[in-house]
Parts: sequence; C-alpha cells; structure tokens
Amino acid sequence: MTTMTDLEALLARNDVFSREALAALDAREEFPGDAVRALDAAGLPAHYVLPPDGDFSETVRLLRSVARRDLTVAVAHGKTFLGTAPVWVAGTAEQSARIAARVRAGEAVCWGLTERDHGADLLAGEMTAVAETDSEPGGGAGGWRLTGEKWLINNATRATLACVLARTDPAGGGRGFSLFLVDKAQLPDGSWRDLPKVRTHGIRGADIAGFILSGAPVPADALVGARGDGIAVVLKTLQLTRIACTALSLGAVDHALRLARDFATGRRLYGRRLADVPHVRRVLGRAAAAALTAEAVSALSARSVHTLPAELGVISAITKAYVPTRTQDTLGSLGELLGLRGFLTSPPGVGFAKLERDHRVCAIFDGSTVVNRAALLNQLPRLARQLNRRTADTEGLRAAADLTAPLPPFDRDRLSLLSAKGCSAVQALPDLARRIREEGPPGAGPLADRLLAELAVLEKESADFVPVAGGLPSTAFALAERFERAYAAAAVLLLWRENPSLRTSRLGTDGLWLRACLTALLEEDAGDNDVFDALATVVLDTPDTQFTLWGGTA
Repeated sequence: MTTMTDLEALLARNDVFSREALAALDAREEFPGDAVRALDAAGLPAHYVLPPDGDFSETVRLLRSVARRDLTVAVAHGKTFLGTAPVWVAGTAEQSARIAARVRAGEAVCWGLTERDHGADLLAGEMTAVAETDSEPGGGAGGWRLTGEKWLINNATRATLACVLARTDPAGGGRGFSLFLVDKAQLPDGSWRDLPKVRTHGIRGADIAGFILSGAPVPADALVGARGDGIAVVLKTLQLTRIACTALSLGAVDHALRLARDFATGRRLYGRRLADVPHVRRVLGRAAAAALTAEAVSALSARSVHTLPAELGVISAITKAYVPTRTQDTLGSLGELLGLRGFLTSPPGVGFAKLERDHRVCAIFDGSTVVNRAALLNQLPRLARQLNRRTADTEGLRAAADLTAPLPPFDRDRLSLLSAKGCSAVQALPDLARRIREEGPPGAGPLADRLLAELAVLEKESADFVPVAGGLPSTAFALAERFERAYAAAAVLLLWRENPSLRTSRLGTDGLWLRACLTALLEEDAGDNDVFDALATVVLDTPDTQFTLWGGTA
C-alpha cells in the first residue's frame, strides 16, 4: 500500500507522469501503460480492496491525487475498483480473498455492464448466462455458459478479469439478471473476442472497447451473489462507485485551478498582472469556492460509506449528480479566464484543453446527472417526510464529518436500495444553520438565514411532489438540484464544525472558506466580491496540493 506523501512524490519525480509525456500519449491515443505500471509498483491497487479493513475515503483521496496529474491515467487505473466493487458488495469470503490477492498483484479488472444497443437500460441487456448440467458435453455441475456482447467497457481488452452482468432468466425483469466473474485466462480459445478500441473525444488513451463471449464456460463459483440478484447488486455497487468517481472531478478542478493561478500570475495585461484585475480575481475566487464545496460533498459522502451505509442510496445519487456537474461548470468559467491559450494543444497552450475534454465523460460514468437526479426524485416523498421530522443519525454524521476520526469497517449488510431514514445531512441542516447563525464566524449569520429560507422552499416543494409513472417532468429536476445544494450546504457546515484545523488554517481565517462556499451555493451576486477576492488571494499564494480541505499531502 502507498501513502499520500509517497504517491505525490512518485507523481512529481517520475518522468512517465510529466505533462509532456502524457500529452504525447494523448495525441497518439495511446494507453498510459508505463504510468499504470508505476502506480501498480507503488502499491495503489491495494487500496481498491475494501474488505475487511479498507478505507474507502483514502481510496478516493489517492485517486484524486492521480487525477490531479492526469485524468486518463486515473480512469485507466481506478477502473479496477469499479470492476471489483460488486465482489466487495455481494461476493463470498473466498471470492473476496481470491480477487483481493490478484488485485494487489496488479491485475486489472473491468465491469461489463453496458451493451451497444441498450446503454444504461440494463434490464434490456441481451448477454445470456445458461446453466449447465453434468450431462452436457463439457459441462460441470452448476457451471454457466455466457454468450453476448458488452460494449464501451473501460479496460475491456487489458483486464484479466471481468465482472459481467448477464440475463439468467429469458423473461428478464428485476430478478432476471446475475453477475459473474469471468477469468479470461481460464477460457478456451475462441470463447472471448476483444472488440476494437472506440475512439473518444476525451480520455483518448483509455482502453474503451468491448468484448464478445461465445458460449464462454465459467464455474459455479463465478456467480457473484445469488442467481437473480444481479440488478440489486449493481445498484448497491453503484452507491460506492458513484462516490468514487468524484475523485476524478476533484483532481480535475485541482489541476484547472493551478493552471489558472499560474496563468493569472504570469500574464501581464494593460501594464499589470492579470491576477490583479478585479474581475479575474472574482472568477478565480468563485471557482475556488465551488471546488471547495465539491470537496466537502465528496469528503462527507466518501466517509459516509463507512458511517452511514444505509443512506447511500440517496447520498450517492446526490454526490454523483452534484460534484461532476458543478466541476464542469467551474472548468467552463476557468476556461474563459484562460482565454485562447486554454484551448491550444501546443505551446503557448497550458494543457487545459485536454483536461477539459477529459473531464466531460465524468458526469456520464456510472449514471449520468439526469439518471442520478431521477433516482433522487423517485425517493423524494420519503425524503420529504423525514425532513419534516428533523431526525438525523447525528453520530454517523459526526463520524463522517470529522476528518481525523477513525472509520468503522465497511458493512455491506447495511446497504439498502432505498434509504428508510432519509438523508441525515439535509435533515440536520436546520440545526446546523441555526448554530452557525448563533456561534459565528462573523458574517455567516445572514448566510445562515438564507439557508433556512431556501430550506423552507425545499420543504414546501418536496411535500407537494409526487413521482409520476412514465417519466418525470422537466421542472422536477430543479427540485433535485435544490436538494443537492441543501446537502452541499450541510456538508460545508459539518466539516466546519467538526474540524478545528479547518477553522484555524489560513483558509479558515474569519470563516473565509465557509463564507465563500455558502455564498457560492446561495448564488449571491450582491456584495459577494470581497469574500471571493479574499479567497483568490489564498489561491494565488498556495500550492495546489495544499489548497484543499481534505485531499492534500500529509
């Protein structure tokens, strides 16, 4: 296993992670094999093993560090966590131990969910798994034969193992699919065929391809979970992987802020530094506030995997909808600041063009923003009732928000497709806002009042909302966004309250980062220039690995 300090040192000193080397690979649409092998040698794969005592939040922090250097490398390497996560969620002890050993040894694992004609509609999947009997030629008791195609699969051709969703009941339906671990090395010739790499707009060097299985035989113990549990296991697994994906967005916005900072301090315009132009400082400060808010959401959610697993059906949807979408908006504003140089792919370009197009796919991975907001809206009546009761798992919230507190082991048995107790963070928001109003910091009182007013609107609109069969009206998605902002506000307030070090750091002076995040969340346009200007000063003077609440070096 590796530490954050060791990983940062590796990324800084190894030439395979240089901007020039990675840009050249991107131009050739070539897989970053040397970078992936360096991360394997450093022990990063060990952090993809969740049971029995893995720290999911540390996995997110480390993957963020890689993404800060290059998104393609992070996507290529981190995919193994996504491929193995179904085993951590539903596999047997023997399966977990066997896969853990292979992952620690550096073997790549892919997750075969999507098909060419069906995309995110998993219930329409056509790959089949047919049970064998001893009487069948070449059969084995309880074995299976898999037939069909999977497409747009990350690491499809490089992975040695694939976790594949297949139809085990011809009628399909929620109980008609199962998950299987397919070991390519154990298959007879001709039963697995790789499909060509698919050229993509971003992450050009990633191994995005597919494969065809033709009666591929797998043993009985290849089944992950029980027969018919495939869709349920996938949905529970997505509760982990959707939060893990935020590491990519955090790394991307870290990188973009550094590029914008360096450009603003090194560029002179009309006789002064660009960094001294008031509008530029406001753009930079507002972008920094958005980045810190996304970080607070990711930190709280990643730690909630251990402390609030029963609520992940809500938390993961909120997090995956909010963080990549907010980050993409932030990259857009920083792209405008960088101007033409931000979109040049050769000198004097600054590397922003690759970063921006690489990140666009992050909002699509493991469920798009629309998919996640729909998942949230379908639970909204229950969430509204719990919000009205003002009940919250305060112990679980505090353990998630205290970034220094030890985390309990991940308990997969507490995962649930629906959160019976709602969303503790949003349900705690009224109390959190009142405490900030009463206790400070200075200048936070009016923001707390605005939060309470926004929450009152959310409560009213949620109480009146009823999901309808046949699809959600477009107006409903604004309500989902309002709920996401409430969660983000709660994350910011919780991290402020539970981490004294975040109140005494330079970022915390006079409640700077707290006020800036809340101001940006509330979309305050009047009188907010001072707080963003002050935050811009910190951005301009702080190394990118230290401009963070949670993800920097130790």
